[in-house]
Amino acid sequence: MKSLNIKNWITGGLLLSIIIVIALYTWKVSQTPELPDGFAAGNSRIDATAVDIATKNGGKIAKIAVTEGEWVKAGQLLATMDTEELEADLNVAEANLRRTLQGKRYASAIVIQRKSELVLTKKELRRVQNLVKRGSASKQLLDQHQTRQSTSEAALQAANVQVAEAVAAIEAAEAQVVKINVRLEDSLLISPRDGRVLYRLAEPGEILGMGGKVLTIIDLDDVYMTLFLPTQQASLVSIGADARIVLDAFPDIAVPAKVSFIAPRSQFTPRAVETRTEREKLMFRVKVKIDPAILKRYAERVKTGVPGMAYVQLNPDIPWPDNLPSLLNLAETPE
Repeated sequence: MKSLNIKNWITGGLLLSIIIVIALYTWKVSQTPELPDGFAAGNSRIDATAVDIATKNGGKIAKIAVTEGEWVKAGQLLATMDTEELEADLNVAEANLRRTLQGKRYASAIVIQRKSELVLTKKELRRVQNLVKRGSASKQLLDQHQTRQSTSEAALQAANVQVAEAVAAIEAAEAQVVKINVRLEDSLLISPRDGRVLYRLAEPGEILGMGGKVLTIIDLDDVYMTLFLPTQQASLVSIGADARIVLDAFPDIAVPAKVSFIAPRSQFTPRAVETRTEREKLMFRVKVKIDPAILKRYAERVKTGVPGMAYVQLNPDIPWPDNLPSLLNLAETPE
C-alpha cells in the first residue's frame, strides 16, 4: 500500500512537471508577436567572434597581464613567455656572428696578401724571361718562376674562396640571430583586436606546448545571432536585409541589425528529397549582425549567450509591423 502511494506521488509529480512545461511554452509562444507575410523570425542567442590567444612555441608562462572580463585593445600585451633560454641562445648567436665577422676580416687580409705576392711573382717572372732571351739566365730558373706564379694564383683563388665562405657564415649567423629575435617577439602574446577577455585558460608558471591556449577574447565588434529558416523563407532573404533582435532580457527594445551571411547549402537535409513535404524540411543558416557603431555605444552591456528572437525583413517594400517592440533609440545616451 505504501509503495502504491509513492508511485502515485511520482506519477503526479511527472504530470505536474509536464503541465508546467507546456504552460511555459504556450506563454512563450503567446509572447511572440505574429508576423505578416514578408518577415521571418527565429529563436537564437547572442554570439560573438572568439579568438584564442595561444603560444606559437612551447614554454613556461612568465606573466599574464589581464584578467577575465577585462577590456583589451588591439596591440596590447596580454601575456609573456619565459625567455631565459632564448636570451642565452641569442648571446651565443651574437657571439658567433662576431666571430664570423672577424673571420671575414682575416680572409680579406689574406686576399690582399696573396694579391701582393702574385704581383711580385709576375714581375720576377718578366725579369727572368728577359734574362733568358739575352742568355743571362737558365731555362730551369724560368720554370721555377713560372711555377711560383701558378702557386700564387692558386693561393689567391683559395683566399677568395675563404672570403666567400666567411660571407656565407656571416649570413647564416645573422639568420640565426633574426630567428631567435623572432622567437623572442613571439614570446610576447599580443591582442590581435579590440575585445573583452572571456576566459583565462592558464596561469603563470604553467608549461604549455606549441599552440597552448592562454586566453580567449571575444570581439565585440562582431556580435550576431544565428537562426535557421526554411527553404521558402531563406530564398527570399538577401545579404544586407534589415533585421531586428529582441533579447529576452530587454523584451521592449528591438536592436537594429543586418543580414551578414546566408549559408549556400541547406542543413537538416533528408537522404532523399523527393516530395514537397521533405523539401520543406530543408533549413538554411542565416547570420544577423548588429551594427558595430551600436556595439561601441553599448559595449558595457553586451553579453554573449543571451537568448532572444531575430526578425528578418524578407520584402523591403513591406513596412515593419507595429506589434514589434520599439526600435532602439540611437540618439539616447546609454545609462
